[in-house]
Amino acid sequence: MARIKLKLGDNEIEVDSRDFYVDNQTIGEVIEGISGHLPEGSARMVYGSKSAKVAGDAYGLGGLDDAEAFEPEFADPKHIDPSELRSKLRILETSSFFDRPHTVTETVEQLREYGWAASPLDVSKELARMASNREIVRNSAENLTHYVRQPLAS
Repeated sequence: MARIKLKLGDNEIEVDSRDFYVDNQTIGEVIEGISGHLPEGSARMVYGSKSAKVAGDAYGLGGLDDAEAFEPEFADPKHIDPSELRSKLRILETSSFFDRPHTVTETVEQLREYGWAASPLDVSKELARMASNREIVRNSAENLTHYVRQPLAS
């Protein structure tokens, strides 16, 4: 799975290869196509790794400023600080991850799929904090705690 995210000010374009197949030959074409919709020289890729950046230059990434690609199956995830954890959990929330109930372990695994490594204790603390602030709902069943997005009031 490859994750490509191009930012232009407040606007972002994100491509996740779970949606379609992206390999080393087509990643340059995908980035070139996406960056064609952004003003020249303003495309910037985030959430990448240094090793992927070097390899990507051969496939057309060199034309973009700060272009990087991250493929979690080929690289180690980046450790995130507890202070960054809430923003990463927000990304999971906006990608509909918390539409269904998930345990702390499942959340840690999903963060790892996104290329981020966090300790289960830190994730548990942050999810509990979010639940106490009523940002998400905490449910306990069969000695397992699940977290889910709050249902919309009707």
